[in-house]
Amino acid sequence: MPRYEFRCRSCGDTFEVSRPMARSADPAECPAGHADTVRLLSTVSVGGASPAPAAPRGGGGGGCCGGGCCG
Repeated sequence: MPRYEFRCRSCGDTFEVSRPMARSADPAECPAGHADTVRLLSTVSVGGASPAPAAPRGGGGGGCCGGGCCG
């Protein structure tokens, strides 16, 4: 089950909640009982490296269709 990180705006506490993806947007109550919380972005979903771009196919000038219909 995915874990979502939240921060309480009232006390500043950061906490995690495990819940199904279908409930990812639901509000979460802080362990101290405060309701004013905000979900934080996970470093896993924002981090990472992307592979090098693929070489163009066909050698015909690029573009989405190889240059034949784009100009």
